[in-house]
Amino acid sequence: MSTPEQRQLAARIASHTSWALTEDRTARTAPGTRAFLDRFEKQVDPDGVLAPAERAKRAESAKKAYFLGLAAKSAESRRKRKAA
Repeated sequence: MSTPEQRQLAARIASHTSWALTEDRTARTAPGTRAFLDRFEKQVDPDGVLAPAERAKRAESAKKAYFLGLAAKSAESRRKRKAA
């Protein structure tokens, strides 16, 4: 039976081997990227009633808000860590 550390190492080796053999990294990650971006379109237009250009504009703002929220959480975490 392998330890958690051995399983983690084996998984990391497999992951790096897989990426080393990947010719088109962008194509490999495209479905996940598309799903991530689609979530913002669904968030701003759940019924699909907006014009595509308006939906895209609003989705871009929702994506920016999401990443600004992550940045704020990260900064707060750094502040707390520094204060400790």
